[in-house]
Amino acid sequence: MAKYELIATAAFGLESIVAKELKRLGYKDLKVENGKVSYWGDEECICKSNLWLRCADRVFIKLAEFKATSFEDLFQGAKKIEWADYLPEDANFIVNAKSVKSQLFSLSDIQSIVKKSIVEKLKETYDTEWFSESGSVYPILVSILNDTVTISLDTSGDALHRRGYREKGSAAPLKETLAAAMVILSGWRYDRNFIDPFCGSGTIPIEAALIARNIAPGLNRKFACEEWEFIISSLTWKKVRKEAYEAIIYDKEFNIFGYDIDSRIVPIARQNAIKAGVDDCIHFQTQPVTSLNSHKHYGTIVCNPPYGERLNEIKEVEVLYKDMGRVFTKLDTWSYFIITSYDEFEKCFNKKSDKNRKLYNGRIQCYYYQYLGPKPPKRNTKSNS
Repeated sequence: MAKYELIATAAFGLESIVAKELKRLGYKDLKVENGKVSYWGDEECICKSNLWLRCADRVFIKLAEFKATSFEDLFQGAKKIEWADYLPEDANFIVNAKSVKSQLFSLSDIQSIVKKSIVEKLKETYDTEWFSESGSVYPILVSILNDTVTISLDTSGDALHRRGYREKGSAAPLKETLAAAMVILSGWRYDRNFIDPFCGSGTIPIEAALIARNIAPGLNRKFACEEWEFIISSLTWKKVRKEAYEAIIYDKEFNIFGYDIDSRIVPIARQNAIKAGVDDCIHFQTQPVTSLNSHKHYGTIVCNPPYGERLNEIKEVEVLYKDMGRVFTKLDTWSYFIITSYDEFEKCFNKKSDKNRKLYNGRIQCYYYQYLGPKPPKRNTKSNS
């Protein structure tokens, strides 16, 4: 099998989690940078990466990297790529572009120059003057940073946070990739209770259930590269999907709870859980955070409460955070993890976090406040003689 240099992109703050996911999949020699993790893999690796990565945004095949300060540099650099190794004659290749701190900044010009370069190169192999572009879609990304051009093939198509289970959401939805990262960072032990008291359309509880059940997050969706028989055999996809279905854990019960004060959103959360195939793992209920309680010990709370982005909401959010502080601290053996962009959270919550981590909810800079509960006593495994 051919080896490819791959790039898994990620939101800032999640790169190390994506690297750990790749290591668990068996891939080594990872290069972790801002917003991405680079590694090498074959066609099966491309399939597994798309199917299994919970916290990555997309998976790309890196085709070239070069300096360009003129459109001629860009044209010639793109033309050096052996495009016929990746694109069949009928390929529908769409060129997207982004440019930061570079002399070439017109995105439409970057796209048209690279498109023209690809056509000229393909003419050399396919001996034709016109390409129908009637076949499968091959999204191409031209990214320019500080005059360094990286040209990549997007194997994912739709971003990986689009799992396929959430058709409807709340007013301020949390991306599935960030929700999964929050669950992973919490270190939740699957034999203990898990609660999201602001569950909205159910994203955090659903991601927790997918993780606990070992369900690959991409099982309910398709990827752009599934149509690329030119590069990846359909038999490889069948093999990887079959292995993913066989890896699902069916014989364990999990105690996952999602609460929300909005009675209109809770039925949507239930429907999303059904579509994700984890409705039997989660109990959803309409309930304000002030009613939160549990007789269980050593559980985990992970939540995304309102942030108060508008001035008229700040007072309400401050009251909410004070209520959270009173309610959560009563669960004195529990650990709780809260993401918010509100700078005065710890003051309102009335407790300093054990750790916090900068994360981005879309373009909103947030902090993930982590309150670590006590470790449970060790079980005495010795029998009395």
